[in-house]
Amino acid sequence: MAAAQEVLLQVGRLNYVWTNTESLLIYIIAHLLKVDKESAIIVFLTLNTTRARIDLTERLAKLPATPPQTRDEVLSITERLKQQSKMRNKYNHCIYSFDEQGAISSTQLMRLVEGEKEVRYGKVEQLDARELARLENAIREITDISKALWAFIRSRPNFDERLI
Repeated sequence: MAAAQEVLLQVGRLNYVWTNTESLLIYIIAHLLKVDKESAIIVFLTLNTTRARIDLTERLAKLPATPPQTRDEVLSITERLKQQSKMRNKYNHCIYSFDEQGAISSTQLMRLVEGEKEVRYGKVEQLDARELARLENAIREITDISKALWAFIRSRPNFDERLI
């Protein structure tokens, strides 16, 4: 069982690296739309979900005018981001169960799964050392995605460091 403080610290780190990484899509959107940063910020903030922001970025990358290398790089990065969004969503949309000592013993997803004849909710998963390692790996991977996004952004011919 995991100490609540340890888990909450990890979830905080997960949210921190996620938010910083997701916000880099602003620069990708600006590049793909060929607009200034302020316009891209408006587009980014108008889309109120991560899924919508990633969908837009992928759709722009798939336009015929996008060079194939750019398309491939953007789609590779967004695919990695989508994979990690699962972990981020899990820890942002779950409730925690505690044992008698106050340690977090499991997570329960607050999501409906509808079958043909039944509705289920709340998949329960143990929060053990293995799960904490998965959480740490997700944080590391999101940090690596952030580095990949920055490398892509800085490699663009019209990138201006002063606009950051």
